[in-house]
Amino acid sequence: MGKRRRAERPKTRPALLGGVLVVVVGGAGLGAWALSGGDGDGAAAKPKIPTGPPTAAEVSRVGDAFLAAWRGGRTAEAAALTDDVPAARAALTGFTKDAKVSAVTLTPDTPAQTPGAGTETPATGTPGTRADARFPFAVKAIVTHAGQSKPLEYASALTVVRRASDGKPLVGWKPSVVHPDLHPGDRLVTGESGTPPIKAVDRSGRELTVKDHPSLGGVLDALRERYGKKAGGKGGVELRVVRAGAKQDGAQRTDAGAERKKADQAPDKTLLTLTEGTPGTLRTTIDATVQAAAERETAKRKQASVVLLRPSTGEILAVANSRPEGFNTAFQGSLAPGSTMKIVSAALLLEKDLAGMDKKHPCPKYASYGGWKFQNLEKFQIKKGTFRASFASSCNTAFITQSKKLKDDDLTRHARDVFGLGRNDWTIGVPTFDGAVPVQQDAPKAASLIGQGGVRANPLNMASVVATAKTGTFEQPYLVSPEVDDRKLASAPRKLDGDAQRQLRELLRYTATSGSAAKPMAGLGSDVGAKTGSAEVDGQKKPNGWFTAWRGDVAGAAVVQEGGRGGSSAGPLVAKLLKSAG
Repeated sequence: MGKRRRAERPKTRPALLGGVLVVVVGGAGLGAWALSGGDGDGAAAKPKIPTGPPTAAEVSRVGDAFLAAWRGGRTAEAAALTDDVPAARAALTGFTKDAKVSAVTLTPDTPAQTPGAGTETPATGTPGTRADARFPFAVKAIVTHAGQSKPLEYASALTVVRRASDGKPLVGWKPSVVHPDLHPGDRLVTGESGTPPIKAVDRSGRELTVKDHPSLGGVLDALRERYGKKAGGKGGVELRVVRAGAKQDGAQRTDAGAERKKADQAPDKTLLTLTEGTPGTLRTTIDATVQAAAERETAKRKQASVVLLRPSTGEILAVANSRPEGFNTAFQGSLAPGSTMKIVSAALLLEKDLAGMDKKHPCPKYASYGGWKFQNLEKFQIKKGTFRASFASSCNTAFITQSKKLKDDDLTRHARDVFGLGRNDWTIGVPTFDGAVPVQQDAPKAASLIGQGGVRANPLNMASVVATAKTGTFEQPYLVSPEVDDRKLASAPRKLDGDAQRQLRELLRYTATSGSAAKPMAGLGSDVGAKTGSAEVDGQKKPNGWFTAWRGDVAGAAVVQEGGRGGSSAGPLVAKLLKSAG
């Protein structure tokens, strides 16, 4: 017999696939296997990262978990559920430590814009890895300091976002989660107020309150911050929002004594008063009767803002916004003023003898400059017309045709030196935006002449512009007399040329009686002047409607955002208030 061969064992070899050690066995019938998570070629598939908006179930789960941790005082746990752990931990800790808040109850509200919890339908949001889903909730708590306690209630909201790196749903951290009035850098503080309250009164001594005049809410806060100590009051104990840049005690900012000019700056805000302070009295230039009328009229409209003042002095009589609790567009807005800017442009052309009130002036359907083709509303034209006719009809091309005769900085200099715009030096008593007329070239230079391009303004600016046109001299608007704090009011380097001012005043009077402003200004007498305007805004179906006018020694300006033509939207608002002001 031949020598028997010993059966060979199957050969084995180790292999590392997808992080898993497996043994590959040779031989028939043993050449196939399955690996959990494999992709069929011996490599494990990478986990799929969730994308798109968080689902309603994720929003509910994350929101509930965050509120539960916050409510239970588990600050670190709540912060860990956000996309900015250090900032969230600091804010939530300060809520208890600095704001002296306890007995917190947090109750989720049903999100109106998201499907019910438990479904896998994506919540409302823009598709992508940072899509948002809102989770509103109610807050009830107790604020306690020095033996005094008061309940605190308000509504807030958080949003759930999907972290881009791994798709994990988290609370998108913002200070407003803690309280809707908080912005980055702000803090909630309970303690003795370093700034005494004020009793603001109008020009006749009548008290001005937020209850009676909602649009003055932010104005009164700003006046308190600036004049609280000067008015002679004594601070109480309050829970307040201390804005970024303020000292720890909230008594004074690091930039105290300087008029803050940025439009996004806001004063400290009292949220809850535990112990009343003793207010000092501060007299303002406001007329309570005119202010009340302005409040009523703006409340009837969407996104309307208005200012009234005295041309002879600059005293502000009223300021109102349709949304009084929101941004103060009337003082701090930065919007293209449209054809109301033609007041400044006309003054420039008149001084340079590029136009004369009754001289012939071109107003074609179209005019091109710098590569842009401009046209008039509804492509109207005036054949063999005068500058008076062009101005009263708000002809765009009458100004565009003069662009080539102007230097790039002519309009900027004129707006600054005669009308006080863009100098950033108005000190009215509260923060304002003082207009902007930047130096521009080519097509934007031409667009600036008709209040587009880079020109920006608000009703305060344009009320001042028409007031300057009436008197020939810029008087800086103000709310508080400079005698209260010895501040210096801004001034323009020069007056408008006498002959140019005479013509400009007549152009505005003619527009108010026989031009585009005649309908709203009807019945207001002979000492009147006005200019209509509309400004196109990208993304809006309708332009912003503007109107500015004077009647006697009262001037006013308004904007109605997305209102359409200024004569029919902002015009009736200004005209009615000019009548009520006497």
